[in-house]
Formats: sequence, structure tokens, C-alpha cells
Amino acid sequence: MARRRSIYVDGFGHHNPIPAACRVGNIVTSGIVYGLDTETGKPAETLERQCALMFRHLRAIVEAAGGSVEDIAKLNVWMVDRSQRKPVNDEWLKMFPDPDNRPARQAMQGELGEGILVQCDFIAVLDG
Repeated sequence: MARRRSIYVDGFGHHNPIPAACRVGNIVTSGIVYGLDTETGKPAETLERQCALMFRHLRAIVEAAGGSVEDIAKLNVWMVDRSQRKPVNDEWLKMFPDPDNRPARQAMQGELGEGILVQCDFIAVLDG
């Protein structure tokens, strides 16, 4: 068995020939995760919807790697407008409600792909 395993998720993928994430041993690192609307194949229209979809895809990716959101150690978030963090925080609190059990997070401002208002990547450490 290969030491490195590519992680793919039905309904979420990249246009380039890259997986959604990669697992080496018990470490999982994702590529860019964004609010892709799987019905249209494009980013959702609103920041709120993009955030909800981004967190849904994040969960699906870490679970496809054999883990859960409990295994996420670090989340990096990029936003077109960092001052608009409320929709990110709303989804963050839904996924990580316990203030004593949250991953680290960093939010940065940046130019993102066409129509993308927010995106993230993560590092997870799985048991065994």
C-alpha cells in the first residue's frame, strides 16, 4: 500500500488533476475547500451560502479520509473581505460549539477564484 493516499469526495472536486486532500500516516491535509454549489458546479451566490457549503465539504473531506471534524487541528480561511467574518463564525460555532474543543484558525484576506468569496484548507491528525 502506498504511504500517501489521495482523498476524493463525490460532488466536490477541483478542475485541476489534484485530490481534495491527502493522507500520509495519520496526517490529513486538504487542498482548497470552498462553497461549491454541486447543483450548478459554481460557487454559491452569497457569502452565507458559500460558508455553509464550505463547512459541509470540509466535513465530507475529513470523513472520506477516515476522520471526523474532531480531528481537525488547524483551519486556514481566506476571504475577499475579512471584515465579513460573521457568516464564517456562524458556521464555525455550529461545527465547533465547545470553546474548549476547537481547532486553531487563521483568517486572511486575499484574491480568490472567480465568484469565490471564502475558502479554507485544513490539517487534521487522525487516531492511528
